[in-house]
Amino acid sequence: MENRVCIIIPTYNNEGTLRRVISEVLRICPDLLVINDGSTDSTETILESFSGLDYISYPENKGKGYALRKGFARASELGFEYAVTLDSDGQHEPENIRDLLEQIHLLESDTVLMGSRNMAQDGIPKKSNFGNKFSNFWVWFNTGIKLSDTQTGFRAYPLTPISKLKWFSNKFEFEVEVLVRLAWEGVEIKEVPVHVNYPEDRVSHFRPFHDFARISVLNTVFFFLTLGYFAPKRLFFVKGDSNIFTQIRREFQRHLDDPMHMASSVGLGLFFGVFPIWGFQMIVAFFVASLLKLNRVIVLTFSNISLPPLIPLIIVSSYFFGSFFVKEKVLVPDFSEITVDTIYLQLYQYLVGAVILSCVLGVLGFGFTYILMKIKEK
Repeated sequence: MENRVCIIIPTYNNEGTLRRVISEVLRICPDLLVINDGSTDSTETILESFSGLDYISYPENKGKGYALRKGFARASELGFEYAVTLDSDGQHEPENIRDLLEQIHLLESDTVLMGSRNMAQDGIPKKSNFGNKFSNFWVWFNTGIKLSDTQTGFRAYPLTPISKLKWFSNKFEFEVEVLVRLAWEGVEIKEVPVHVNYPEDRVSHFRPFHDFARISVLNTVFFFLTLGYFAPKRLFFVKGDSNIFTQIRREFQRHLDDPMHMASSVGLGLFFGVFPIWGFQMIVAFFVASLLKLNRVIVLTFSNISLPPLIPLIIVSSYFFGSFFVKEKVLVPDFSEITVDTIYLQLYQYLVGAVILSCVLGVLGFGFTYILMKIKEK
């Protein structure tokens, strides 16, 4: 399948590396679009020196996300189907564009190609490595897609699905938004290994505090959207091998001869699904499952009972169970007079009940699964 591809370079005050990057890219692909994001250095002069170069300039710096969105819109208007993006600070090797172009022409459906850097190589800034791991985790949590480099700016985007969505972020967090939301739309995401370098004259405009805070806010929004809608949809309504029931059936078929192993996996998953460590249940469940060498797919699947709409039921049930094991019972919360003591009593009763309920469900899940598998074995 042939695709019309252009290159998009967003730039802001990178006069030290911009000319070299543009020159090297033009030798590989003449369809280049540069977005001058309100630069105050000699960027405009550099762009004017390239005869026939297509570029967009505006006076005020609005952020990398805004620049990319402007570039995508222009590329779509010109009839391009894919856009390869790379930064103008010199860290990306333009030669790697050829690798992405080769992969694009082999695609049969809309796919995002990620130019995956080797984050373990010498010269990678430590803050970049940490931020990348943080971003990788949240992209995986929100989409179920495991990627090694979600902060790379070297990507190939399918423009049709991008043009159909309304985007909200304008800064660095846009590169997280576009990944997550395209994944939610069913767009496939693949990684292509690429080389990277950090030249001495490289200028980065990433502000660790401000931009990390913006990314965190975006991830928080995605977190609640994932828990409330996209995770249940991904688990229960997707077709094919990704369907949760298909995965569960496959895992049990593979381990029919080991009921103890599978029953323990179900029990552990149910235990952590209720255990009161909200926000960390699946992470801890995965760690413990790995430590005990249990089936991680089953453990993580059954730990998902804490997803909506079961959360209110779990909280109320925990609160009810706790009333049997505390001295000062609070059967119905009284909000007419809120004090530190009443808050403590209610929270204490819930926590006690949640721990007990998690143990009960874990034991029941283990016993029920073990009996069913033994019956199946006979």
